[in-house]
Amino acid sequence: MNEPNPSSGHEPTRDERLSALFAHLVMQQSNMAMMLMGKTPHPETGKPVRDFESAKLFIDLLEMLEAKTKGNLTKEEQNLLKQTLMAVRMGFVEAVESSPPQSEAKPQDAAKSPEPEKSPLLEGAAPAEESHKKFTKKY
Repeated sequence: MNEPNPSSGHEPTRDERLSALFAHLVMQQSNMAMMLMGKTPHPETGKPVRDFESAKLFIDLLEMLEAKTKGNLTKEEQNLLKQTLMAVRMGFVEAVESSPPQSEAKPQDAAKSPEPEKSPLLEGAAPAEESHKKFTKKY
């Protein structure tokens, strides 16, 4: 029987609800980027995940959101988005710099094939100095 009284400030306005949803969206994208950078553990496995390409996609989505909402955000929403973008960009740089190079990441693969594999398509082809085209496209 207790109905919320709009004048008492208990029920949020439409703009307040939209602002809260915007903040939730920004934080959701940020959390996904951080998880994919290995900054926070995966919620189901508890193990860090490193997928920089996917993390970059979430950062790109936040950048797109910033561009598409320019001039339509409140000061608080602008600050949230700006600070979040700065944090995920810095996190991305740190994650990439701290990740081991590909050659160190899989030393067992390098031990298996000390010399590069020869492509069956290149066998019988002219030596590189005689051939002017290294790659061709066929449609």
